[in-house]
Amino acid sequence: MTRVISCINGPNLNLLGQREPEIYGRQTLQDIEMMARDEATLHGFDLQMHQSNSEGAIVDLLQAARTNAVGVILNAAAYTHTSVAIHDALKSLDLPVIEVHLSNPAAREEFRSTNFIGPVVTGSIAGLGAAGYVLAVKALATLIPSS
Repeated sequence: MTRVISCINGPNLNLLGQREPEIYGRQTLQDIEMMARDEATLHGFDLQMHQSNSEGAIVDLLQAARTNAVGVILNAAAYTHTSVAIHDALKSLDLPVIEVHLSNPAAREEFRSTNFIGPVVTGSIAGLGAAGYVLAVKALATLIPSS
């Protein structure tokens, strides 16, 4: 049976490589997917990459992960600072979730200091750019029992 990591990305991450590269880097979401997928394969996982600009779609993806994934990597992007709905969906999961941010929200605008996601995830990686996704896969590999 394939062990799936669901990698869920929020608003505007489809514009990576184009939007504010001085903050988010020049790598595209497809570049990040290839890096994370390669790392997942090394650990015996399949990585399924998702991106949505819609809060409801992200909630749907998190709910689906309850039955079709063994772990989640979540970059909720701007929804990190606003979404009680995503917070509540995360609370329904009984599997490890690693929150990833390309930049370090704590070092940015004051409104980014509010984080509705952090209190309900297993761990957080911020400020390490695209490498954060690879590190999230490695973290999940240590948290998910081998079958």
